[in-house]
Amino acid sequence: MNIFYSLVIVLALSFLAILGAQAGGFQVVFGVVVPYVAIVLFFGGIIYRVISWAKVPVPFRIPTTCGQQKSLPWIKANNLENPSNTAGVIGRMLLEVLFFRSLFRNTRTELHEGPKVVYGSTKWLWLSALVFHYSFLIILLRHLRFFTEPVPWLVKILQDLDGFLQIGVPVMYLTSILLLAAVLFLLLRRMLSPSLNYISLVNDYFPLFLILAIGTTGVLLRHFVKTDIIGIKELAMGLISASPAVPEGIHYLFFTHFFLVCVLFAYFPFSKLTHMAGVFMSPTRNLANTNRAERHINPWNYPVEVHTYEEYEDEFREKMKQVGLPLDKE
Repeated sequence: MNIFYSLVIVLALSFLAILGAQAGGFQVVFGVVVPYVAIVLFFGGIIYRVISWAKVPVPFRIPTTCGQQKSLPWIKANNLENPSNTAGVIGRMLLEVLFFRSLFRNTRTELHEGPKVVYGSTKWLWLSALVFHYSFLIILLRHLRFFTEPVPWLVKILQDLDGFLQIGVPVMYLTSILLLAAVLFLLLRRMLSPSLNYISLVNDYFPLFLILAIGTTGVLLRHFVKTDIIGIKELAMGLISASPAVPEGIHYLFFTHFFLVCVLFAYFPFSKLTHMAGVFMSPTRNLANTNRAERHINPWNYPVEVHTYEEYEDEFREKMKQVGLPLDKE
């Protein structure tokens, strides 16, 4: 049912944009109003989430580690697996953010007949996640050509590298194929794995269906549907310059694609997708492990009245003597 609900929501949003873009006057809503609302929600939501995370006190060092901690000089420490200084934290963070290092070493656990617990590799999950994120990033950077004039040299280089196979006219970009393939793999993996499907909710399937719809409409716009590219750039430049206007001749499928992108941006800060910002705020990743070198005391500990053993013995000395219990002081 979670799969069904997620799919229905994405289809309903798509049909809403199709009908709205074909109706008179509603192109301004989908081309101007919705993008501005989505940008405000995106940046406002991200800032709110980051500030709320930053306010959470972390009195103790709780980094996840899987290597030898720094202790005695003659014991070799692993500063990437168990960082004891800022350089180690930065190195481990870069490996995590750029190459998904912890996911690369992830394993799956299965219970076979016997019963017997079997551990296996999940390198396909790591590869698909890496392909998905980098393809999404490159596609996002490529689309800057609609929002800038002149187009930055980096965007031109990315376009040339992305389409170097020169397949079709217009050129088919590799990242378009890779993004759709990676999203399909992640979606089918979640749908077909009984254990994963059991714990998956609507907010697990919805982003995957939404990104799949965005990628599909994008490919259709580039290769199968004729639309006014100059008019799209005029619309994008108008949004950036705060003088929006919707030119004539833009195909309704573009407004569907654009609306789904806006939905993704607006949904982003309030979903699990905020792991993009959350990884930098996680105390399990951004702290050096100095638990042996320093004593970390909880800063909000309130004074607690204690009852020492000496006080306990003074209070019950006579009764302890009567039952023959040993005493520190006679």
